[in-house]
Amino acid sequence: MPLPPPPAKRGAQLTPDVIDLSARRKARGSLTKVAPTASQADERDEQPTASAVAARSGRAPTRARSPATEPAMTAREPALLRERSPALEQPKPTQRARRAKVAGPKRLFVLDTNVLLHDPVALFRFEEHDIYLPMIVLEELDGHKKGMTEVARNGRQSSRLLDALAGVKGADMAEGLALDSTGHAEAAGKLYFQTAPLDVTMPAALPQGKADNQILGVVAALEKLHATAHVGADRGREVVLVSKDINMRVKARALGLAAEDYENDKTLEDGDLLYPGSLQLPPDFWTRQSKTVESWQSGSSTYYRISGPVVPQLQINEFVYFESPGEPSLYARVTEIRDKTAVLRTLKDFTHLKNGVWGVTARNREQNFALNLLMDPEVDFVTLAGTAGTGKTLLALASGLTQVLDDRRYTEIIMTRATVSVGEDIGFLPGTEEEKMGPWMGALDDNLEFLAKGDAGGAGEWGRAATNELIRSRIKIKSMNFMRGRTFLNKWIIIDEAQNLTPKQMKTLITRAGPGTKIICMGNLAQIDTPYLTEGSSGLTYAVDRFKGWPHGGHITLARGERSRLADFASEVL
Repeated sequence: MPLPPPPAKRGAQLTPDVIDLSARRKARGSLTKVAPTASQADERDEQPTASAVAARSGRAPTRARSPATEPAMTAREPALLRERSPALEQPKPTQRARRAKVAGPKRLFVLDTNVLLHDPVALFRFEEHDIYLPMIVLEELDGHKKGMTEVARNGRQSSRLLDALAGVKGADMAEGLALDSTGHAEAAGKLYFQTAPLDVTMPAALPQGKADNQILGVVAALEKLHATAHVGADRGREVVLVSKDINMRVKARALGLAAEDYENDKTLEDGDLLYPGSLQLPPDFWTRQSKTVESWQSGSSTYYRISGPVVPQLQINEFVYFESPGEPSLYARVTEIRDKTAVLRTLKDFTHLKNGVWGVTARNREQNFALNLLMDPEVDFVTLAGTAGTGKTLLALASGLTQVLDDRRYTEIIMTRATVSVGEDIGFLPGTEEEKMGPWMGALDDNLEFLAKGDAGGAGEWGRAATNELIRSRIKIKSMNFMRGRTFLNKWIIIDEAQNLTPKQMKTLITRAGPGTKIICMGNLAQIDTPYLTEGSSGLTYAVDRFKGWPHGGHITLARGERSRLADFASEVL
């Protein structure tokens, strides 16, 4: 039924009929109470009494009847009460939250070109706020559209999105283009283009021909325009520059303009919050679980069904460990989470020489966790993070060689990495694809030399040469530039230096996996060399966060370096 018009006075929200029912409800304590709204709770101290309401309405207040003479309230009366007084009905929390979200003037975000070149979908990431694009931004997008680089692809994608918004039937650029007109319902604002000249006044020290300074001039003109507006929603509107360029933001703040970094691409706000893949159980774990734990044996593994406050913190395929002097240790992996219970399965001990993988044994707890993931055929995706010297590449290669040459589970090893230089670029490299990738694969050669030496044992020089030839015949080095469109079947794929990949590049590589393929991503988030990438926006962080809890994926952060005492000390103090 349609809602009645709102009352002209606050006291008129309670009609005499409602007052009568309210008095009857007070007299009968057993009746159901109607929860007041948030606005009524705030105004409870100021709410007028029934006498005051009656005095304002010109009618005498109705006196409540005694419980002895009051007839029983029918089942329809609560509904009738809500119909007579919609103000007493509790509104939905989502409706209140939505109204609070759009309260106040919308902000106007002026986007720098590098934001669109970094993330073309940034147009739809500002919720209910509006976006403004200066004309020089469109000129710079046009200049970056040629080529096969990631920047060029993003530039072309941004242009296509802008063309789709401008091509909507009935769209008027002067009035602003609705950002949700192409299906992005999360964007409730509008997109404005610079369709008219602005009164730009910039300091003489800034060169007028530079694109960055022209964008700053547009921001200053918009801020002046909206600061002097006195009508509509433009009153006091905040104008903010969004840029990935640090110097651009510094110059804007020096000119008294509001500037922010584009942070929607960041998976995490702080690199320390990255999912570690392992959890230490509390010291009183066995004491709490002594009466409720269930255990059973299946094959070589022991299973425990646990409960308690630790269960909500667990993820599928997360490793848990319990180490306490005088009590039995526990190293297990979470295999099932159901309601308030979780099932733990004990691990295979790869620290023992009899369980060595291609002659390699785990030297610490985290390496043992990593080998359990790498050697599990039910796990299709593994991410390994850790500082230099923690053994990421060695563990991945040893596990791959064992399952390719010994178990015949995979046909070959494919290794690739992001070719981002640490220093100056040495220019073009001659030769085939694998020859060009050779200088980038020094870590592969070092680890293969160690693995071949350990496997050949006392076979001598000829044995080592034969082992090297066999190993290299099953390892292919590929460039990431030619991965799009491929499908890998029954391959062991190693992606090295994954911290230098963007989330889009990471998606492109992982979606190449066909049936029977396993992908291992390795990287050190402290060694990011790609511009505009941080620990929170790296593709490795993105993959770890999105795949946690998936039954066929796992992650572990390797904490201890095992390369040498010199390398360990250098990574701590340098």
